[in-house]
Amino acid sequence: MNATVIATKVISSLLLLPANLILLCMVGMFLRRSYPSVGIVLSFSALLLLFVLSTEVGALLLAGPLERRVPALEAGASGAQAIVILGGGRISNAPEYNGEDMPNYQTLARLRYGAKLQRQTGLPILVSGGMPDGSRVSEAALMANSLQEDFAVPVKWREEASNDTAQNAKFSAAILQPAGISKILLVTDALHMSRAQIMFAKAGLEVVIAPTIFFSHERLTVRSFLPSEESLRRSGYAMHEWLGILWFTLRSAQPQPNGEFAAAS
Repeated sequence: MNATVIATKVISSLLLLPANLILLCMVGMFLRRSYPSVGIVLSFSALLLLFVLSTEVGALLLAGPLERRVPALEAGASGAQAIVILGGGRISNAPEYNGEDMPNYQTLARLRYGAKLQRQTGLPILVSGGMPDGSRVSEAALMANSLQEDFAVPVKWREEASNDTAQNAKFSAAILQPAGISKILLVTDALHMSRAQIMFAKAGLEVVIAPTIFFSHERLTVRSFLPSEESLRRSGYAMHEWLGILWFTLRSAQPQPNGEFAAAS
């Protein structure tokens, strides 16, 4: 794992849940001696936000607007030439598979939907995912093996060098465009789709979105109002995507060498 990836992950962890609210609470406690009212408000607000965002209802406040941007793919509304499935992580050193790495649950959900689309359309598949954690085997290789062995679906291309979504797009386009592919079905989580769509469009590909894993369509129960680890994970995931979109928008608005501004997608 290179230094840039490590630094990005450390900074990202501090900006996201739960570290950001824990740090805010600590700042409030530190300020209580000099500014009691401010310190109490900060600490109480951090704890209250942590409680709310640890519930399914609270997670929907962040996840719902993102998922409403990306409706599910309608039957027959494609015209794409290939399917691109993005990696979502791995389970490393799985003992039940003799210590081999395996796609994690998030990646498997994307693969299952990608396999379904491939059977419906017959389109060739590209899987995208590198080795950002320093593993010896790329995520794309794990995904290709799973599609072939678990879903009996062939994989035509593997993009194995990317460390993030921007590189997923850039390196996938470098494989597909020489093959005459300009329009793709893009498969990833509904929460991740908005940012992924922006990146792939910037790379020069026409994107037909095919999102999966919609949290905001789940039925609410009494447990939806109680804190849970899964709800906090969803809130953190959604916050990560909002920050990613904001960062891309800010960078796109920076002046270019010719004095113009890049258009934010």
